[in-house]
Amino acid sequence: MLKLDQVEAGYGSIEVLKGVSLQVPERSIVTLLGANGAGKTTTVRTITGLTSSSGGAIEFCGKRIEKLGPDRMIGLGLALVPQGRLLFPELSVDENLQLGAYSRRDAAEIRADADKAYAMFPILKEKYKQDAGTLSGGQQQMLAIARALMGRPKLLMLDEPSLGLAPRIVQEIFDTIVRIREDGCAILLVEQNANMALAISDHGYVLESGRVSISGSAQELAGDARIQQAYLGHGD
Repeated sequence: MLKLDQVEAGYGSIEVLKGVSLQVPERSIVTLLGANGAGKTTTVRTITGLTSSSGGAIEFCGKRIEKLGPDRMIGLGLALVPQGRLLFPELSVDENLQLGAYSRRDAAEIRADADKAYAMFPILKEKYKQDAGTLSGGQQQMLAIARALMGRPKLLMLDEPSLGLAPRIVQEIFDTIVRIREDGCAILLVEQNANMALAISDHGYVLESGRVSISGSAQELAGDARIQQAYLGHGD
């Protein structure tokens, strides 16, 4: 579904991605691991066109997309839940949710998808009139995911969805990610919690200094001594 081939990108004269190659198959969960500053967020920003690539190719559903702007991505079926969630705090929960469907015109189906989102996250239904800025961090993360799903993505990218959340909420978010995949949506997951991410993933990549240093099945990565030492909190 998604393929990056030797992608390069950065900010001004600073090169961040130095030839990143990875793939996300249909109906799969792929995790992108790496230390802070390794290039994980730049990778997802480059996929969505928020950061321009300076080399390499990005292909989505058989189509080259690296020259397209971010406004085209939703229509193609790509959605990003950014780090920090980036909701509109003074708009209500429901208004934020509706903004996820801004490019759609099928009113009845939009409403049906909103109902589905509220069924996935019942607490949002209870608070649908509240300003998004009044929600807890976990509730805001739920709303950010629900908003992204309103675009009916084929591939959902999540950048650090567990950041700053209580363990119970993190488990709920990860359970939701699995359900989204079961509904047919592929997932690219950028996550510091390597244990939980690999436990639900099919495949994983490790970024170091803008390059893929290790890749393999999630099971292989979880058993790799280098991964255990660097990201899983144990090893020699």
